[in-house]
Amino acid sequence: MKQAHTILIGAETYPPDINGAAQFGHRLATAMLGRGHEVHVVAASPMRGPSYRTTVEGGIVEHRLRSHLPPTHDTNRICIPWEIHFEVGHILDEVKPDVVHVQCHYIIGRALITQAHKRGIRVIATNHFMPANLDPFLPVPTPIKRVISKATWIDMRRCFSRAAVVTTPTQIGADAMRDLGGFTRPVMPVSNGIEIGDYELAEGATIDKAPSELRITFVGRLAQEKNIDVLIEALSLLPEHLNHVILDIAGGGELREELEKKAHDCGVSERVVFRGYVPDEDLPGVYQRADIFCQPGTAELQSLVSLEAMSASKPVVLANALALPHLVEDGVNGYLFEPNNARDLAHKLAAILSLPAAEREQMGRESRRIVDFHRADNTWRTFEELYVSDAPYDRFRHS
Repeated sequence: MKQAHTILIGAETYPPDINGAAQFGHRLATAMLGRGHEVHVVAASPMRGPSYRTTVEGGIVEHRLRSHLPPTHDTNRICIPWEIHFEVGHILDEVKPDVVHVQCHYIIGRALITQAHKRGIRVIATNHFMPANLDPFLPVPTPIKRVISKATWIDMRRCFSRAAVVTTPTQIGADAMRDLGGFTRPVMPVSNGIEIGDYELAEGATIDKAPSELRITFVGRLAQEKNIDVLIEALSLLPEHLNHVILDIAGGGELREELEKKAHDCGVSERVVFRGYVPDEDLPGVYQRADIFCQPGTAELQSLVSLEAMSASKPVVLANALALPHLVEDGVNGYLFEPNNARDLAHKLAAILSLPAAEREQMGRESRRIVDFHRADNTWRTFEELYVSDAPYDRFRHS
């Protein structure tokens, strides 16, 4: 019988935050609880006030730390290092976890790594972050952003040096940590994983959609690094025989008003649907109505939404940046386009939209084949092994 462990997950961002890292932390906690482990999560409080502890969702224990709303973001709250440093130590003394799994090197992750290291507790560190993710929230000139980026890489490398194993969602992300971040120790790629069956069309089910309708879909935050303005411009550049194509945008964020203006200026406002935030249970329907899924973002360490769309058997057009290329077999399940190049994006979208429906569906089936590698069960099993032994890491390095 598999031994149960006490696992403490440190999450810099966690629901109700809406982003890929927050979603992964929640899925990880839920999966480990379901696999018979005792699970604790340390994350920022989503509201003003003192730290507190609560038990949620069948037994996950959340330790929510006093937090503050930064001037550069409307929703995601942050902790102050000197307010939480010793409190994190008290949590570790109380919980006595077998392993601490941090999801970032910043404030909560750093405090947990430091305090766990003092107590001899095993630490696994997963990096979901690229310094470029910070750029939209830094109101400083580009040269200063470059200095901050370099300092961030150095800080990440130093902080993660005390972890037993360092992981990131993709090999491309691991390569970036080596080439850009100067990591000399190996970084193990472990996919964020996807529950593929959640996005497949149920047997016998149909989609309520007109046969002549063609729909490009984007799912995600309306944030600067997602480059949704490029996708809207590409829609306006599609050839005349595709001037009925709809762009379906699912997600909320700080740029909605700006993007609505972009659609108006490009003359396509009547063909762009802004759905706002879509609950998880409704996302499969959004993907199933798509003819193409597009991710124009250039700071993706994996792109869970792209995996979800591929699980729904959809062809994809993705930016040729960071981790996205590993999801595309060119011309087989979709295309890569030159980042921030609306004309190239329009060309790649048109290449798929102009195909007969049967050929688009075949590309979607190829997406479903490719995404099979990212089954969530493989991810949870790998982390379970890493929590107690470096052996899977060694096997991976020499395979």
